[in-house]
Amino acid sequence: MHHPLIARLSCSLVLLLSLGACDQPAPQAEPGEALSAGSATVQSSDRNAFSQPSANLSALRRLNFSVGNSFFRNPWVMAPSTTTARDGLGPLFNTNGCQNCHIKDGRGHPPTPNAVSAASMLVRLSIAAGPADVGTLERQGSVPEPVYGGQLQDMAIPGTAPEGKLRLDYDYQQLQFADGTAIELRQPRLQISQLGYGPLHPATQFSARVAPPMIGLGLLEAIGEASVLANADPEDNNGDGISGRANRVWDDQQARTGLGRFGWKAGQPNLNQQNAHAFAGDMGLTTALLPSDDCRPSQTDCRAALNGGTPEVSEHILALVLFYSRNLGVPARRQVADPQVLAGKALFQQAGCASCHTPRFTTAAEAAEPELANQLIRPYSDLLLHDMGEGLTDNRPEFLANGREWRTPPLWGIGLTETVSGHTQFLHDGRARNLLEAIIWHSGEAEATKQQVLQFDRQQRAALLAFLQSL
Repeated sequence: MHHPLIARLSCSLVLLLSLGACDQPAPQAEPGEALSAGSATVQSSDRNAFSQPSANLSALRRLNFSVGNSFFRNPWVMAPSTTTARDGLGPLFNTNGCQNCHIKDGRGHPPTPNAVSAASMLVRLSIAAGPADVGTLERQGSVPEPVYGGQLQDMAIPGTAPEGKLRLDYDYQQLQFADGTAIELRQPRLQISQLGYGPLHPATQFSARVAPPMIGLGLLEAIGEASVLANADPEDNNGDGISGRANRVWDDQQARTGLGRFGWKAGQPNLNQQNAHAFAGDMGLTTALLPSDDCRPSQTDCRAALNGGTPEVSEHILALVLFYSRNLGVPARRQVADPQVLAGKALFQQAGCASCHTPRFTTAAEAAEPELANQLIRPYSDLLLHDMGEGLTDNRPEFLANGREWRTPPLWGIGLTETVSGHTQFLHDGRARNLLEAIIWHSGEAEATKQQVLQFDRQQRAALLAFLQSL
């Protein structure tokens, strides 16, 4: 339902809110704008909106999707077990099922104060690289912490000590919009306790990260590399203050570097590798791509534990999970022609948000799955790295990404976050409790955009949020 003022405006609300003029026709929704994923778009907006197969999957291929979903959704167990297809969990892990992190295939969240485990948030660990670490940097993107490795695992099977427990405390700061409206931001402070294997390296670098949504990943993988690189401007040659650049990361299967696309810093080149690394780091499960458990030299109990086969995740199961993760559909947008939404869209463009959150791509003809090919999609991401300022820095590099740089997260589906995942916590560590806080945390290359948004009045802020909620 619209605000009563909207019905009384005599000229275009869009122009009033964004441009302040009534002497030109009101903008209209673009043809097909509601179809965020082209013919793969899902017509669903309920709690299961992120768990639907791409709309253009055939009935036969939906069976493969369902089987992949079962391995994504159901828990894995420790070995040995009669459940041989799903055993081998651990010895160290963060969760026992993919769905526990990607809630309803959606967004994770920071741990609550009394949580037993962090579940849908993990912490990356590393130390500064030295002269002897060139090979490690090329293949892993950072140098793992010597005792605990590249990821803190806060759960373990019986007989093995978890690596530690984590929680977040917060500091708060107040800002004001130009009209005097206050907004409070919370800055997380990571607390790690109950370390199971001795102290951390004194110069350990930490990066807390929540699980991102799963929708549309196959379509992002299907965007041609040239199309991604066309938006890169690492030297800011056009002088707009935006200098997005590509991450170049190690491809385990190809044994060479490739374009980074997935993860908060674009640290993975393709979905299969993303899935294999999640199986290894999050659940302690081996694959042909990563055949060894993530046990460090000093973790003797971990190294001596029974495994669930070699590998624990068979090539067949890995392929089914890949098919599932490639074909999770993107929900259709809602109310694309609503005047307030169109006003917000104009403000989104005017403030410069679209400089990084690129609205449209067309996927390549040679996509991994035919349903993903030649689709006009609207992810609102350029898949590039951007300097987001000191406030969001994690001081931890990942391949070419430095501590201040993050990959532009896709915005499609963001308006359904609360419906699907039951919360509205955004950014890489969930610090933002709503979309407006997420915007105001932007800085660095997005500082000018943030300053424009801080000048928006109440109606303009409402319009901008209405647009984001429509995505």
